[in-house]
Amino acid sequence: MVAPELDHEGRLVGMDVNSPQGMSFEEAAKGVVAMARFAGMRGWVPATSGNFSVRVDEKWAALTATGANKAELDEAGVIEAEIAGPKHPRASAEAPLHLVRYRAAPEIGAIAHVHGLAATVLSRRHEKAGSIRLEGWELLKAFPGIDTHEAHLDVPIVPNDQDTDRLAGLVEEKLAAGGPFHGYLIAGHGLYVWGGSAVETIRHMEAFDFLLTAQMYEEGAR
Repeated sequence: MVAPELDHEGRLVGMDVNSPQGMSFEEAAKGVVAMARFAGMRGWVPATSGNFSVRVDEKWAALTATGANKAELDEAGVIEAEIAGPKHPRASAEAPLHLVRYRAAPEIGAIAHVHGLAATVLSRRHEKAGSIRLEGWELLKAFPGIDTHEAHLDVPIVPNDQDTDRLAGLVEEKLAAGGPFHGYLIAGHGLYVWGGSAVETIRHMEAFDFLLTAQMYEEGAR
């Protein structure tokens, strides 16, 4: 495969990934690489952490393979996995957290999992509360359905668990109880965020990182 062309901020150049339904695996893989490199340039995937995926269609998704260095990802580090099928031999341990979201929400076209500092710190600080509320910030308008700073966004927090199939079930149970949500936190771990496409998910990643960083500073967390 040919590596995607990215600008200096890691964004896709000359490619429309806003319509995830029915795209080819090669197109989906380019979106995965773009999200991973964008996150890598911002230090959100330290030590090969993080995972990224793009829906190909209702049956398949492109996902980062286990062990891939996300900051320097290319298409060789992207696999095609069945959304409701058997586990791919190169799937990472966190693949179930992506695939269960695609099964639960057909409108999701891409998912990113990052380990930003603010997300990780605040996920521990607010774990007992079970969520964190982002309220009054202008950048809330980066998310669909929000057109004023006079709004709030609740971000669920779930406890960490090395059994990711069990963790995925817990996440879906929590998300089904409220919403709409655009992402969630795993305590001491990081952020999962999604959108209708890779482009939208990159915007949501960036918005969440800014908002959580602002919240961390406002609370006096260092």
